Amino acid sequence: MSRDAIDAIDGDGNPVRISRTVADADQVQLRDAATVLLVRDSEPDGGMEVFMLRRNLNSDFVGGAYVFPGGAVDEADRHADLSSICRGLSDDSASDQLGIESGGLAYWVAAIRECFEEAGVLLAARADDPDTALSFADAGVAERFRAHRKAVDSGEVRLLEVCEQERLQLVVDRVHYFSHWITPVGPPRRYDTRFFVAAAPPEQEPLHDDHETIASLWVRPADALERHRRGELEMIFPTIRNLEAIARFDRSADLLAAAAAISDIPPILPRIVVEDGGTRIVLPGDPGYDEVPS
Repeated sequence: MSRDAIDAIDGDGNPVRISRTVADADQVQLRDAATVLLVRDSEPDGGMEVFMLRRNLNSDFVGGAYVFPGGAVDEADRHADLSSICRGLSDDSASDQLGIESGGLAYWVAAIRECFEEAGVLLAARADDPDTALSFADAGVAERFRAHRKAVDSGEVRLLEVCEQERLQLVVDRVHYFSHWITPVGPPRRYDTRFFVAAAPPEQEPLHDDHETIASLWVRPADALERHRRGELEMIFPTIRNLEAIARFDRSADLLAAAAAISDIPPILPRIVVEDGGTRIVLPGDPGYDEVPS
């Protein structure tokens, strides 16, 4: 174990020292993960907003940081029968988008499951009404899905079972692959994370779970970045870079159309440079990146 502890990266690209030790690179397993940026157009002027959650202060990883709904791809997300509940995207086509041999559809399922667990939003439609987003406007339906949310979060049931019981299909064809970030060598936890973007269903209101996440907000990407610069919102580097990427769009429809048209998404693997004056982050394409041990 090294004494240089790095769990995250701050808005200036600097490693954040959270724990006291860092596992050797060959001892840290790279875990698959999926994250979804929920977007909507605000009232009255229609500017685009993104939904963000604040992680529990006691979280082992980046406690207190504002993030998008997401987490690790679980084994429950990887079942062979996923095609029965996923609309418009096969495992072959999903895997092709991600540049992997198989199992790609599990990333979409994980992103949707994490969004349901952490934010209470289920990106799905009734099997008999596939063009209409699932609505929680009815109080009885909303209460039933609150119970489903707790059951999926606790592991009592799989999301697939909820879909079968409620006759739902996950709208994976409306969840667009957007970026790919890999945690640099050094932190005690490393993730190979695929970021997605999706429109928030108009009749579902997201809310943090008061467990893994303790606060939530809708915010314009540029405002989130400004609040981070003022020290109001703590964020890690990939969150900041994804906010910068979507801040170029004034409307959610423009972002979603652009994301749907992306055909090549290269992985971004930051590298940590340790110098006499401290540490800094370099990204692919930066001077000296290829000289940093990976």
